[in-house]
Amino acid sequence: MKFTQSFIAIVATQFASVLAHGGVTSWSVGSTTYPGWQPYNSPTGQTSVGRPYSSFDPILNPSDAKLHCNNGGESGPSQLSITLNAGDTVTAYWPQWTHAEGPVTVYMAACPGSSCTGYGSASASWFKIAEQGLISGTLAKGQWANGILLKELKWSAKIPPCIKPGPYLIRFETLALHQANTPQFYPECAQLIVQGGGSTVPSGVRIPGAWGVRGCFTLYSYDICL
Repeated sequence: MKFTQSFIAIVATQFASVLAHGGVTSWSVGSTTYPGWQPYNSPTGQTSVGRPYSSFDPILNPSDAKLHCNNGGESGPSQLSITLNAGDTVTAYWPQWTHAEGPVTVYMAACPGSSCTGYGSASASWFKIAEQGLISGTLAKGQWANGILLKELKWSAKIPPCIKPGPYLIRFETLALHQANTPQFYPECAQLIVQGGGSTVPSGVRIPGAWGVRGCFTLYSYDICL
């Protein structure tokens, strides 16, 4: 069997894109692991708690319309949600990650009704529940949260124990800062049903629209129970 140079180039390009960067492909709460979106598999038949996205490639424009959940805002064809208690810890897992510089930030957004399925994430109001950035040293030579992610390929965040019960989106965002003046955003979302908790409904912001390049990882402080 013979392959043309153009065919080989296409395969090489697709293979390289899979090897580079990264994205969340599974989630867990306690001892239970939940399937996440698999961007390089066919959408047909995928059952996932994660919202769909198309690749491990970054979003380079902080005003990109897909910045909220790395897609057009839609839920998956066979969308699931994680049912958990306020105060529980959610862990996201990456099969690969390639960047050591930059922060990891986690957001939530309340959905109307009894489920987030069918709710467009472009309309969501996002509030921050966790963030870790530069731990020590300098931007170029310091230890960042992304460096921890590079080693462990997972990141955890605690659901605020005081928030109102109901359906929420959770958004894990890695921001790679290894390339000067070119921040690389990698957001992925999953659906939650939060039980228990209190009555707090935190105020939030729209994504995109909350920041620009000069302030892309110092969005705003959060003041909710953690």
